[in-house]
Order: sequence, then structure tokens, then C-alpha cells
Amino acid sequence: MTDRILILNGPNLNLLGLREPAVYGAQTLDDVNAECERFGAELGLEVATFQSNHEGELVDKLQQAGREGVGVVFNPGAYSHTSIALRDAIAGASTLVVEVHISNIHARERFRHHSYVTAVAKGMICGLGTQGYLLAIQALANHMKEQ
Repeated sequence: MTDRILILNGPNLNLLGLREPAVYGAQTLDDVNAECERFGAELGLEVATFQSNHEGELVDKLQQAGREGVGVVFNPGAYSHTSIALRDAIAGASTLVVEVHISNIHARERFRHHSYVTAVAKGMICGLGTQGYLLAIQALANHMKEQ
């Protein structure tokens, strides 16, 4: 395990601050990334960020993270509920992932209640807004110290 982590965001998270602010808040993805980078630095972690609306690019990043021993804070967005490919990328590459959702997926539409990612993630944080990213960074930092 390295002292690096990746903040990985899936589809539509590039619209943070614009898309359904009552659900997702007013912060932009740039705001969230900057806050994650700042908090990671306080913990002595190098933080990289990446967002894509394309499933294959997310699979590539997860596989790369697994090869490099980089922990991942992953908000798969709607792919949580549909992507066996992302689930398999995490499992196959032995990628250390903490899954994050800004909204409480269990309090929303029924189709959002199941996540394929959760079963192969170290843990999952949902419903705490963008603070969930910081909690996930802290969890990864704690886990990496134990390694």
C-alpha cells in the first residue's frame, strides 16, 4: 500500500452544484476535489482525482489503482446499481475501495438500494453529503497505517 489515494467519480458527478442541488448540494466537483486534496495532505497522503462518464475509463483506473497499491475513494454514481464490470474490476485487481454516495441511496428510489460495488468495497459511506469523501479518506488512511 502506498501513501497515495485516488478520488474516483463516476457519471454525472461532473454536474455537482448544478444537478439537483437539493439532493447533492451546492458544491462543485472542483470544490470537492480541492477539499479532498487539502485533507489528504493534512494526513500525509498524495491525492489524485478523476471523473468519467464512461464505464471503461473507470474500470481502467480501478485496475491501475490495484496494480499500484493505491487506495480509492469511489463514488460510482448510477453505475453502482448497474455495473458488474466495476464490481469485477475492484475484485479482480484487489483494489482497496471505500464506496461513497452523497445522498442516502437507501432512502431514495428502490432501484438505488442495491450497489454491486458494496460487496467488494472495504466499506461504504452514504447520505452524509460531500463530507462522506473526507470520512472515506480518513478510513483509507487508517487502513493503510495498519498495513
